[in-house]
Amino acid sequence: MNTAPAWRHTTVLLNEAVEALVTQPDGLYVDGTFGRGGHSRAVLALLGPAGRLLAFDKDPEAIAAAQAITDPRFAICHASFDSMAEELAARGITQVAGVLLDLGISSPQIDNGERGFSFRFDAPLDMRMDTTRGETAAEFLARADVREITEVIRDYGEERFAAPIAKALVARRESGHPVLRTGELSALVARTVKTREQGQDPATRTFQALRIHVNAELEALQQGLKAALALLAPGGRLVVISFHSLEDRIVKTFIAGESREVVDRRAPFAPAKAMRLNALARIKPSAEEISANPRARSAVMRVAERTLAA
Repeated sequence: MNTAPAWRHTTVLLNEAVEALVTQPDGLYVDGTFGRGGHSRAVLALLGPAGRLLAFDKDPEAIAAAQAITDPRFAICHASFDSMAEELAARGITQVAGVLLDLGISSPQIDNGERGFSFRFDAPLDMRMDTTRGETAAEFLARADVREITEVIRDYGEERFAAPIAKALVARRESGHPVLRTGELSALVARTVKTREQGQDPATRTFQALRIHVNAELEALQQGLKAALALLAPGGRLVVISFHSLEDRIVKTFIAGESREVVDRRAPFAPAKAMRLNALARIKPSAEEISANPRARSAVMRVAERTLAA
């Protein structure tokens, strides 16, 4: 009997995240990025009989993996976490005790070469987290002009050779041989990028940029943070784990902006807008965790708590 490969995933900051999140054992919690369920299972282990957990994921493979959890306190939604407010409202839920977001890409998505996320495998250049909808990376490169490709690779990959890479991609497309596979993209970038940080593949930043663009990851993060804040009950926790500076900058800025009173300069005598979050912690993986799981080395976890003010 043929079975699908059991792609392994090691959950980053597992204990730190769930301990920061779960302060009310009988509360309702949201895991916005189920992945393979490491955080979800740990949350369920801390919940009491009346506690509940609603998880989200865009990836059909993650949704399939979630079917193995038979705990009646658990439910899964095939949707992006930026739609959590609408999904919860449809269930008659307006407040939650905590929201966890473990951002970025999971190990099974990277290690399954057919998904097109990794330059380590030659496969169709897909990169969609939700393979049931949306434009693939190959389709984007087949239609975008040099300016748009440059902006994506520069802004989302922080790649200083974005312009030459974009020009090479368009030139190849115009020659009748568009880039359709990960191996083709990796080889093209390697020919175009003449220098790179020691130990880093030349294609790393380009692959990251296309993945972020195809999945609208930063836009989803911004909307998801707003949705989480609107849902958090007083004392509720927001826990976010990010894996690169673009994500962490958005999270840091959001928490900082909601952690201070704001005075409307146009109405200086009006009451200040009350702070809505208390920033509690910034946590990095331990040396032991990084040694056991090198993919944890870039992780940053930020924790904030909803204030009692309205």
